[in-house]
Amino acid sequence: MSRPARVIVGISGASGAAIGLRVLERLAQSAATEIHLVVSPAPQRTLASELGPDAIDRARRLATHCHDPGDIGATTASGSFRTAGMIVAPCSMRTLSAIAYGQLDDLLVRAADVQLKERRRLVLLARESPLHLGHLRAMAQVTEFGAIVAPPVPAFYLKPQSIAEIIDQIALRAIGLVDLECDDLPIREWPGGDGAA
Repeated sequence: MSRPARVIVGISGASGAAIGLRVLERLAQSAATEIHLVVSPAPQRTLASELGPDAIDRARRLATHCHDPGDIGATTASGSFRTAGMIVAPCSMRTLSAIAYGQLDDLLVRAADVQLKERRRLVLLARESPLHLGHLRAMAQVTEFGAIVAPPVPAFYLKPQSIAEIIDQIALRAIGLVDLECDDLPIREWPGGDGAA
């Protein structure tokens, strides 16, 4: 029997906490994943204000392991800790910039840096609008390092009927970008045409 694929999920302080929670919920549905959660201090307030006072506890219950953001000696801070990759959802510009410029002052940023140095998937759901030149340069820099910057943009072609459907689609898209082999996660693909020229 093969061991579950390890995935690190980071939640930073940007608005859009529901996306991070939905990523956790979807990953937790699959027996083929081992979820390592890092929540930096700022999103604990965002989770509470956007999703209710019990949201942080809900997030922690969905994870296989929860890591203190101040514990830079945790397993997820080492390249020898093999993972399928990491998803930061949502990803604040502060966190994205810290990753881009190597400011490794907490476990979330350190774990993301490890994914880059080990050439593993790092998916950053950057949540900001509009963007100034500093944001764009930081996004370009992390992309050059190998990260995937994936702003949480709805797939309108799927004709979502609710905000919940939009959040679910964004969460599944992020999981798909880590390239997990989880048959029980319903990743929806573009239906396309009939292939006729």
